Amino acid sequence: MSRTIEILFQLLELLLVLAQGYFLQYFFGSFLEPRGRLRHTGLYAAVSYTVMRKVLDFLWPSEYTAALMLGKQLLSLLLLAALVLCFYKAFKGITLFLTAAFQAVRDISVFLAVTLLEKPSDAAFALLEWCGGRGMLFSVSAWEKALNLTVGILQVLRTLFVLAIMGLALKRIVKDYREKDASAGREELLFILIPALTGFTLCMLLRAIMITVEEDIPVLLYQKYPLLVFLLPLVLLLSLLSILLGVRTFQKMVSLSREKNSRMILEKQVEDMQEHMRGQERIHSGLKSIRHDMKNTLAVITSLTGQEEPGKNKELQAYLTALGQNVERLEIPFLTGNQVVDALLHQKSQEAQERLPDLELDTERLIFPEHLSIQSYDLGILLGNALDNAFAACVKLKSREPEAGIFIRLISFQKGSLFFLRVENSFDGSLIRKPGMEFPMTDKEERELHGIGMLNMKHVAESYQGTVDWNAEGRVFTLAVMLKLKN
Repeated sequence: MSRTIEILFQLLELLLVLAQGYFLQYFFGSFLEPRGRLRHTGLYAAVSYTVMRKVLDFLWPSEYTAALMLGKQLLSLLLLAALVLCFYKAFKGITLFLTAAFQAVRDISVFLAVTLLEKPSDAAFALLEWCGGRGMLFSVSAWEKALNLTVGILQVLRTLFVLAIMGLALKRIVKDYREKDASAGREELLFILIPALTGFTLCMLLRAIMITVEEDIPVLLYQKYPLLVFLLPLVLLLSLLSILLGVRTFQKMVSLSREKNSRMILEKQVEDMQEHMRGQERIHSGLKSIRHDMKNTLAVITSLTGQEEPGKNKELQAYLTALGQNVERLEIPFLTGNQVVDALLHQKSQEAQERLPDLELDTERLIFPEHLSIQSYDLGILLGNALDNAFAACVKLKSREPEAGIFIRLISFQKGSLFFLRVENSFDGSLIRKPGMEFPMTDKEERELHGIGMLNMKHVAESYQGTVDWNAEGRVFTLAVMLKLKN
């Protein structure tokens, strides 16, 4: 082998290790927080990994026995774990999976590249021999140049194969493992850890048996068992797929579990809100009856006191007048056609006046037909959550820009068998979006409360074969609900 090819091999090996260091900081940095205040933790981790690999290759060359090679792999795994602990806050169960998966994907990528290019390499050398036998290579120098060129091209292809397989596999794990903040239990951790350890162990086994020495001559496993040329890539590919599919299946399990817990919370909150709305309806009806009776009673008393001598009982008449005005204040200033909605709007507007005295609440186009086949408490859930979110957005905007104008517009209309509810409100123009989430997140500190209101609304809408949609344009947030009316 010429000096040029040796230098090329060394450069490709250095490139491979540097790329693996880059993959390391990308992979672990996607799951773990950097340790301390290091500004370039990823760079330091990548460089440290490169140095570690080169030191291991120097201390344990490939010429050593199989036992020492296995020891090198185990030591490499332990040093990788120590490296991660040094640069990341990694004292958690998921670190075991990340370390095993990274090492397994690295080793599987190397063996896949070697096995997949085995037949093309043999074909290239056979072609080279054929050309030499036909006299196409006129001299020993031409033969050596052709041989070096072939070896160099094959080594470049192996390096590119390793980087492509490793990079794509690690990127897929990062993409599929969406719930990176969720803590994994023991069984869940084992579910994704075992495939990674299996892949790592498989590669250790291949390192031990791939090359054997017979009569002082190295013999490849392929030469003894030609069928392995096809079986080994298949086994390696299945091992890699088991890691990737394990992560995807694990993520589905976590999502289903979270959805189940969220649904239980939603159902409990919906039941509580329905009971609250029924109570509001009873209170509203009672107040209306009491207000009507008191107005009639006050009118009679005022009439009786006015029949006496003029000037007499002035204090009583003034008291009755003031009492009548207070009774008038009991009138709810919203007339939408639904008593529960009127009471809810009154309650929410009173709460908003304390924090947002300049809020413009427009309900002129919020009208409900008399015989609307939608339960009042369902309307209360829809409007209550929509108003809470709208008020919160206005409060946030006002805290940042005290001079900003704020408004909430409520619109409803019926079109055939469909009923539409639309809520528009001011907001500061910024939304918190998270991949995989249908609705934007709130600023609540309790993570489990993020989006609960919107999910409640979606639950109600789906019970009427409807939908909940939202749109943000400029500094106006619009929430649209469509319900299908029941016969």
